[in-house]
Amino acid sequence: MQIFGVDIGGSGIKGAPVDLERGDLARERFKVLTPHPATPDGVADGVKEVVDHFGWTGPVGLTFPGVVTDGAMIRTAANVDKSWVDTDARALFGERLGGLPVTVVNDADAAGVAEMQFGAGRGRRGTVIVLTFGTGIGSAMFTDGVLVPNTELGHLELNGRDAEKRASSKAKDDNGLTWEHWARRVQKYLAHVEMLFSPELFVIGGGVSRKSEKFLPLIEGIEAEIVPAQLQNNAGIVGAAMRAAKQA
Repeated sequence: MQIFGVDIGGSGIKGAPVDLERGDLARERFKVLTPHPATPDGVADGVKEVVDHFGWTGPVGLTFPGVVTDGAMIRTAANVDKSWVDTDARALFGERLGGLPVTVVNDADAAGVAEMQFGAGRGRRGTVIVLTFGTGIGSAMFTDGVLVPNTELGHLELNGRDAEKRASSKAKDDNGLTWEHWARRVQKYLAHVEMLFSPELFVIGGGVSRKSEKFLPLIEGIEAEIVPAQLQNNAGIVGAAMRAAKQA
């Protein structure tokens, strides 16, 4: 069974049909740049371009980088335009895609669900926290495999600022940090999250997970096991398709 997944991020909008038996992309993903400002209309145009690229006519699952309630309503918009707040994203995308069935889910929750079923969290019990490092820091928390939605742990305070302003991969790039310097910031962030939630496992995802060997070995003093995401930056697409399949 194939369902289309779209992952909306602060820098890019990417999507592809997903093979839900394998938990992997059925075709090579297609990506467009996220418009700036990332308004609802602008992002919807980008989503339509991605979906139209494949001539897709079935259900579509979409991620969003913020709190999403009831599979539709946007409640926060940290890394996109603030006009997203209180937008009915399901109605917006459904209209722009010509009436296709649409499901919307928090981006990190989607990535987490995919990692728990097909990736690094498969079969793991206890508390597992999936963190996606990109434009911001997304989080998905699981207790015995059950998702606690919309945790938004990237907005925990770290040294007087939002943690993602100091420890996201965007912060690394914007500040020209070495891997060693950035790893220390990530270590402080993980220590803070661990103090609050005592997870058995951290799964580190987002685009930077492709280079996990450059920073994960530098992180010390964390009791929880730390592993890179297996689905890497495709996890959001896969998770979005998984959520859409449940609603289909």
